[in-house]
Amino acid sequence: MEIGVHLPHIGPLANREALIDFARFAEERGFDSLWVSDHVVVPRTIASRYPYSPDGRFPIPPDLPFLEPLATLLFAAAVTQHARLGTSILVVPMRNPVITAKQLATLDALSNGRAILGAGAGWMREEFELLDVPFEHRGARLDDYLRVIKALWTEDRPSFHGTYYSIDDAGFAPKPATKPHPPIWIGGHGARALRRAGELGDAWHAAYAGPEAVSKQYQDVRRYAEAAGRDPDSVALTVRTRLPLNDLERTKDELQRCQEIGVSHLVSEAFGADLDKLKSLMDGLANLRVKALA
Repeated sequence: MEIGVHLPHIGPLANREALIDFARFAEERGFDSLWVSDHVVVPRTIASRYPYSPDGRFPIPPDLPFLEPLATLLFAAAVTQHARLGTSILVVPMRNPVITAKQLATLDALSNGRAILGAGAGWMREEFELLDVPFEHRGARLDDYLRVIKALWTEDRPSFHGTYYSIDDAGFAPKPATKPHPPIWIGGHGARALRRAGELGDAWHAAYAGPEAVSKQYQDVRRYAEAAGRDPDSVALTVRTRLPLNDLERTKDELQRCQEIGVSHLVSEAFGADLDKLKSLMDGLANLRVKALA
């Protein structure tokens, strides 16, 4: 199982020096990937329920620094050599898909094939409204946008005609370095998201909610893949989680559970204002990773 870590591009460490230090440290300690989250603007009043906290409250205050994710990954690409670079997740329906495809193709080309697109439909209506983008039908738009992106990445004369986006006979270069295209990991836990992962994804990127729940939903993803005429084994299981890094025995147990249900890549969160403490936590996880591979 590969292990990646979230970059500190949110909060007090969202600055040049901390990002360089942490990205190079994580790569030197053998982590497989570096990750970013996505919010362009944080509304001051949010009625939408945040799906990943028990009380439904979004934990990030509106004035907390939050660096743009794709720009952050391009920056990280310039100061690292080997770690893969991914979005967990990019809210694709908030963006023009051609520009998104171009940014990610640029990232993949300049990083020598290290980009991963973790994509999702989004949940915060108020953010869509501030960006003047429709919130309704965002899932269907995401499906169209992903097909546009794939066409631009893989076709010599890209064309796509969908319900929410059309493009015809476009020139698009350079193509990504990764062939046939950078991996697309689909986030979300609703029925439509699971179907999307099975039909369009190279992986389902789950917010970890325990082995039983994730394993059960992954079986749904595999069934959707098979129904779409795809090999279910071609859709990997990946997770994002906040490991109990202050307790390495518990962390070891969590990693073991993830391995047992077939997780191929785990993204570990670790947020804070103290870079040295953050690196210490990551160092403990790196030592566990080394022991697991021994």
